[in-house]
Amino acid sequence: MPLHFITRGRSAAGLSAAAALLLTLSACSTGSPTATAPSTAAAGLPSSHVHGLSVNPQTDQALLATHEGLFDVTKSPATKIGGTNDLMGFTAAADQGVFYASGHPGPGSDMPNPMGLIRSVDGGKTWEQLSRQGESDFHALATAKSGIIAHDGTLQTSPDGKTWTPATAGFVPAVLAGNPETDSVLATTREGLQRSTDGGKTWVLNAAAPVIQFVAFASGTEVFGVEPGGAVHYSTDAGSSWTQTGSIKGEVQAITAVKKTDGKPIIWAATTEGIVVSTDGGQVFSTPPTVR
Repeated sequence: MPLHFITRGRSAAGLSAAAALLLTLSACSTGSPTATAPSTAAAGLPSSHVHGLSVNPQTDQALLATHEGLFDVTKSPATKIGGTNDLMGFTAAADQGVFYASGHPGPGSDMPNPMGLIRSVDGGKTWEQLSRQGESDFHALATAKSGIIAHDGTLQTSPDGKTWTPATAGFVPAVLAGNPETDSVLATTREGLQRSTDGGKTWVLNAAAPVIQFVAFASGTEVFGVEPGGAVHYSTDAGSSWTQTGSIKGEVQAITAVKKTDGKPIIWAATTEGIVVSTDGGQVFSTPPTVR
């Protein structure tokens, strides 16, 4: 079924950005491991579409979740971690090396299709099945203080990744973002930015926010958002208000954000041209020295 935007009151620029977001919401909808999409291969990165990016704030190790599995791109060449599974949804937990994912099993995998919610506690080397195996392909995943938020056609919340409760939401998220420090959660949608303050149970549309395609928390209150055209926005109040800072060149596929011990929020982005990072609040982006 085609998706349609609510266009009332939108400027021409807003409509263009919304149209670009619509294409993102429609992309990779089948979950096929062989689906084609913009590639990072030219930059020496995995050849398939990126669905998630995670960075260790202590070591700057950058991991990409793709149709072909999880890759460490701080090694040259990029090195696959674990088996080949189509990671359609991917998010980091509070503890380093703990990840949640969903999608479809790859060649040689004995997991059911779809994989439901799976978890790794060893940096993605091995995965355990938590719930909804054979039932759910969560294309959007996020963690918050009270648990996990996920979308498989229905937006749901879980305190433990095993039991699920439908959320009060009538939208389809392109990206979900949260932070273990808080229960503020954000969702980028065709209608605009949706915001929750109760761990994803209930939502309110932030009509004043820019049309954001990708969003990531650097801390409990600091958030970065990226428009379909690459414009970067920064929020210090968990997505209530935004300030434009800079822009990212190339087609963005995923972002993440971290906060260093010196207090600086840093945004990382995986684009069709490679990995870029900004250490000045999203004003200037460059290739990080840890990514070869």
